[in-house]
Amino acid sequence: MKFLDLAKIYVRSGSGGNGCVAFRREKYIEFGGPSGGNGGKGGDVVVDCVDNLNTLIDYRYQQHFFAKNGEAGMGRDRAGANGDDIVIKVPPGTEVLAEDQETVLAEMINPGDRAVIARGGNGGFGNAHFKTSTNRAPRHANPGQAGEELTIWFRLKLIADAGLIGLPNAGKSTFLAAVTAARPKIADYPFTTLHPNLGVIRAGDVDFVLADIPGLIEGAHEGAGLGTRFLGHVERCAVLLHLVDATQDDVAEAYRTVRREIRSYSPELAKRKELVALSKCDAVTAEVMEEKSAELTKAARKKPLVLSAVSGKGMKEALYAITREISRRHDQAEAEIEAVEGRSRWLP
Repeated sequence: MKFLDLAKIYVRSGSGGNGCVAFRREKYIEFGGPSGGNGGKGGDVVVDCVDNLNTLIDYRYQQHFFAKNGEAGMGRDRAGANGDDIVIKVPPGTEVLAEDQETVLAEMINPGDRAVIARGGNGGFGNAHFKTSTNRAPRHANPGQAGEELTIWFRLKLIADAGLIGLPNAGKSTFLAAVTAARPKIADYPFTTLHPNLGVIRAGDVDFVLADIPGLIEGAHEGAGLGTRFLGHVERCAVLLHLVDATQDDVAEAYRTVRREIRSYSPELAKRKELVALSKCDAVTAEVMEEKSAELTKAARKKPLVLSAVSGKGMKEALYAITREISRRHDQAEAEIEAVEGRSRWLP
């Protein structure tokens, strides 16, 4: 199945049914009167998060979604039927954006999350609604309200605990293939990875999801290479593993290039916890590796991990370092929730 993480669709909620103007004229009923029923409500446009989807590819082939209109009211005080809602299913991690692609209308994080994006119009009142002691034979009814029509965007951000970042050919896909059952495409040319890949890892007693995104190059925030479009897939990660190719001439500049692009994309993402690692350590000598490690330590202001996805060296240490950060992030989140709940119990 082709991966698609951005889709534009057009939605319209149902219009309400018109109210009815009618009067009772029955032979053995002495006093007739207004009997026009109300119109039915138009259907809503609902976005539903389901767990059996992982791409937005369905919305490449269907872009228009219309809810049903409500039926008009009828005589003998019969109300019109409500229009059926239309339910649009999206995978977990989907953002619903307005037409400007900036305003967030809803976030679909967990399966079962639902949001009404466009509400159906109310049905109009029939003339029986307007009957009073002084107006016993009203001859007017309300029309139904029109539905809402708008353009929305779906943007999928993968739900992953950790993310792999780095320049093209830094060894990200090889790392993912070595520690998970994922089988991303691996080759010796840049931009082999054209869309994000996910894999599930078990380190000790902890399971977590690792995301591998296409490589960044200088100028990515201005659209160079594949741009920064896929960086959104690591926005929800607890920790980022930044891989730097040890066979490069200037590992410090390689590190700074990726950091500049991340800061240009999102200052918040730039503050995310980052682990730095020199990959492909089996391809250089110990002396060269020591020199590269010192250069990267100075640039990153932290000692990098040294690993090789091919030989397996340092892989276990990297996974346990990621696991520690994920556990720490989860503990922080639980503590914040408990603090909020504790304060709410004491509020009047």
